[in-house]
Amino acid sequence: MPGLSQRAKAMPASPIRRLMPFAEAAAARGVRIYHLNIGQPDVASPAEFWQAIHSTELKVLEYTHSAGLAELRKKVAQKYCEMGIEVTWDQVLVCTAGSEALWVSMMTCLNPGDEIVVPEPLYANYLGFARAADISVVPLKTHIEDSFMLPPVAEFSKKIGPKTKAILINNPGNPTGTIYTDEQLEGLRQLALDHDIFVIADEVYREFNYTDRPVRSILQLSGMEKNAVMVDSVSKRFSLCGARIGFLVSRNADFNAAALKFAQARLAPPMLEQLGVIGALDAPQSYFDGVRKEYMARRDLLVSRLRAMSGVVCPNIDGAFYATVQLPVDDADRFCQWLLESFDHNGETVMFAPASGFYSDPADGKHQVRIAYVLECPKLDRAMDCLEAALAAYPGRLTPVA
Repeated sequence: MPGLSQRAKAMPASPIRRLMPFAEAAAARGVRIYHLNIGQPDVASPAEFWQAIHSTELKVLEYTHSAGLAELRKKVAQKYCEMGIEVTWDQVLVCTAGSEALWVSMMTCLNPGDEIVVPEPLYANYLGFARAADISVVPLKTHIEDSFMLPPVAEFSKKIGPKTKAILINNPGNPTGTIYTDEQLEGLRQLALDHDIFVIADEVYREFNYTDRPVRSILQLSGMEKNAVMVDSVSKRFSLCGARIGFLVSRNADFNAAALKFAQARLAPPMLEQLGVIGALDAPQSYFDGVRKEYMARRDLLVSRLRAMSGVVCPNIDGAFYATVQLPVDDADRFCQWLLESFDHNGETVMFAPASGFYSDPADGKHQVRIAYVLECPKLDRAMDCLEAALAAYPGRLTPVA
């Protein structure tokens, strides 16, 4: 049998999905599982998306332009301009979701062996994309004790070396819900200009903001025309994870021309979903207001329940719909598997993503899990009942220090 590539062997498994065989086995035994492991919203997609899909009279589902449908790109650019993000439609590349946009941005900005600085805990797939591109992730640690507050820009500066070509930020953050302040973004802007490096900003959770201040885009910072790259997606904003439509946006013409070549290599983004997103972009503000209100209620419920559990550390959460929390368990990976293999509470259990996969060094997340609060409040409340009962029954529970 021929051997597999070193690249394949080194590719990390997803902490979000790798416990699925245990979940499937539990479901087969009749256990009801509350899936808080994955950011799959249960809020209905906009009616305008489905109307656009149903109204199409296509007879053949053709390739589109590799950069995406011009009508979609123009409408997306218009929406950005309305938000105060001034771009033209030819600066928008339609991707197969934000995942492809992230991969293309890394492949376009960095050479094999280059370094990219990323605050952590980080979105786990950043590690996979970087590994596939032979890029080194340089982590900048944040800590649960101060709600994963981002460190001063001077700490970013310490991580920049001769091989550093980019900084990657996620704003609002997955898996922590952290939001960058204007001061922090301005500091990163100056750092990027001083060192002439890229800042890639993953902004897919922009609408999930529970503070009284707006989330500022990397493209709203002055002087960053050559240095700023924005990644966006409709997956979470419109509850369209399965549509696989995202956007890669930059004012750097050289970057856009190079990124298009990667887009040409995969031919085209999906056409039918692009047509649906053209419709979804007409969703009224009331849709987003309702979504924000719903997720704030879920966040408040989650925080209240977690902070009432002995030994659990739950930070403040400002955005997105994730919480990285610390549990009084010997090993979060073992605990999450035990929840599915050996535990149920009145025929129910809960599935989390172990936080070890959200760190460059898995040991840093040994006692933490990421919770995606994507279920309606009654289900989320029952999931927390399961967690509370599980912590009481788990044989590897740690005794809190007096």
